Amino acid sequence: MMYIRQRKETKTIEVAEDFPSPKENVKLGKKLPSGCASGRFWKTLSSVVGGLLALGIGLLTSVYLATLHENDLWFSNIKEVEREISFRTECGLYYSYYKQMLQAPTLLQGFHGLIYDNKTESMRTINLLQRMNIYQEVFLSVLYRVLPIQKYLEPVYFYIYTLFGLQAVYVTALYITSWLLSGTWLSGLLAALWYVTNRTDTTRVEFTIPLRENWALPFFAIQIAAITYFLRPNLQPLSERLTRLAIFLSTFLFSLAWQFNQFMMLLQALVLFILDSLDMLPAVKATWLYGIQISCLLLVCTLQFFNAMILGSLLISFNLSVLIVRKLQKNLKTGTFLTRIGKLLLHLLLVFCLTLLLNNIIKRILNLKSDEHIFKFLKAKFGFGATRDFDANLYLCEEAFGLLPLNTFQRLSETLLFYAYVFVLLVTVTTALVVAFHNLSDSASPQPTGQTRKCAVDLKPEAAYNLIHTLLFGVLALSTMRMKYLWISHMCVFASFGLCSSEIWELLLRLLHLCNPKRIWVMRYSVPILTLLYLCCKSWPGMMDELSELKEFYDPDTVELMDWISSNTPRKAVFAGSMQLLAGVKLCTGRTLTNHPHYEDKSLRERTQAVYQIYAKRSPEEVHSLLRSFGADFVILEDSICYERRHQRGCRLRDLLDIANGHEMDGPGESDPDLRPADHPRFCEEIKRNPPSYAAHFTRVFQNKTFHVYKLSRNK
Repeated sequence: MMYIRQRKETKTIEVAEDFPSPKENVKLGKKLPSGCASGRFWKTLSSVVGGLLALGIGLLTSVYLATLHENDLWFSNIKEVEREISFRTECGLYYSYYKQMLQAPTLLQGFHGLIYDNKTESMRTINLLQRMNIYQEVFLSVLYRVLPIQKYLEPVYFYIYTLFGLQAVYVTALYITSWLLSGTWLSGLLAALWYVTNRTDTTRVEFTIPLRENWALPFFAIQIAAITYFLRPNLQPLSERLTRLAIFLSTFLFSLAWQFNQFMMLLQALVLFILDSLDMLPAVKATWLYGIQISCLLLVCTLQFFNAMILGSLLISFNLSVLIVRKLQKNLKTGTFLTRIGKLLLHLLLVFCLTLLLNNIIKRILNLKSDEHIFKFLKAKFGFGATRDFDANLYLCEEAFGLLPLNTFQRLSETLLFYAYVFVLLVTVTTALVVAFHNLSDSASPQPTGQTRKCAVDLKPEAAYNLIHTLLFGVLALSTMRMKYLWISHMCVFASFGLCSSEIWELLLRLLHLCNPKRIWVMRYSVPILTLLYLCCKSWPGMMDELSELKEFYDPDTVELMDWISSNTPRKAVFAGSMQLLAGVKLCTGRTLTNHPHYEDKSLRERTQAVYQIYAKRSPEEVHSLLRSFGADFVILEDSICYERRHQRGCRLRDLLDIANGHEMDGPGESDPDLRPADHPRFCEEIKRNPPSYAAHFTRVFQNKTFHVYKLSRNK
């Protein structure tokens, strides 16, 4: 938030020789408390109204999203197996552990089954609580078993209602953050309404309910709200301690709920580093926040049975490096402008080098390779050399990990969000540059004792934090579409704060030589109110149409497959196939899998690539040997993958496998000159002709329009 500091002229005060009579003093004293009491009353009333509106709009958003989910699937009317199939890909895998805990005879046996799991990855016992972020499923299953609600609420509804309830928390936190920044709850109301009217780009909870980000982002929003309040100057000691506790708890819950927490918090740490280096927030508060991040990650690491991926995260290495280098470079914020620039560059270089050194040492000690696919993907994505790595290309070819489409900004413009955001961003970035230049050059001119040079404009620490936050997360979203939900949600907060900020309007009106308190007040309230009216008029008909549109879940081929597996295969049978489908097999049938969608493990990635040879040009003997090495009894082939048309040539799954295997790709177009023709036809196509070499190893036991299931022979 910005505010303008106006130079105050010292005025001589004339003191009358005849002092006021005691009676006049008494009358004045009686009037002041009355005015103060009246002011406090209206302030309290406004806060109560704003708080009630925050809760109300949060709950309405939750109900709205839950209704859309019901209308889209007719969730209350479909069969249990259809409900479970609706949890696509990794969502089904996470929900299966909630179901597993509920089906366990006792809670102790349920915990034991998660810690010593041998059904998620065949021929291997893994600790699910260490590998995956599923404490939320454990907590909900315990809560459901303990509370006397089994007769009134089905387990699946308890689960999804919890997630939709968290959306209410999310919207309320966004509302409060905007309110804290602007000083008026009208800003929070506008932020919440923008969140709802831009639902396509702010959330996907209604069709990916169990996804980890839907658990984590509400706590992340609470953390941002708490940090925004924490960075305010002159907090009372008790308020500051309580705020630090809120930051710690929200950071801990966010970290516990999402495996990608470390990358989000690394950007957050970069925000603190930039602001601290430019002297735009108190160094002691930045230190507290660095420490909270480290302690929360270490606590989560302990709960996840010392997950090595957390210990080897860049976040821990970066935060430690910042704290160490700051101790070594104590005089960072002294000297002339050029001297300070030089010190800052040296500071940046030292932190960067020490971060890489510490991270490399930790990873070597722990022999950590779980996150190497992410860095391969980033290296290829940003043009540091092409790659034939299967895992990196798998991410590169997914739309969710591509650049943010331009039509996103068209949708945001229709609700005026993008225009408001750019307007506020231009003003605050300009102000931030002025303030940063002033801070860096301030020490160059010696000031009289006890005085500091004032800047014509200023940026409050909490506003500066949210500015750099939105800029860094904007860069992340522009480069990786999946991260737009982080950025655009915060965009709603930042744009609404700017439109309701008296400091921004004061600055603009002062530049136009039109500044006076009345005009500031008019602009501060009229622009947001007109925007709210526009949003209501434009979006209300569309929202009513959405709520009146009734659809029904329909996937008969997958339902038929799951019913067949449940009825015609042994309980201990092991299934191989695509990651996405096998998650549903685990949830709907309880069968053992060879691989699954939780991709943060090197050995699992290697196993998945081996299983996916069913879609490559490999001999039946090779494929049979690979599948049997993982204990597979059945393999499921999907026509949608074998004959994939969703991606262009070079990004189809079969193309990625061909490139990784050194084979030429199918179809018209050029292949790299060093790729050679394969010695065998594509397995998933040739097996359907059932030649003797294939029939000797694979027997078809189920078929419909989409799926083909083959039983593997046990002969060597």
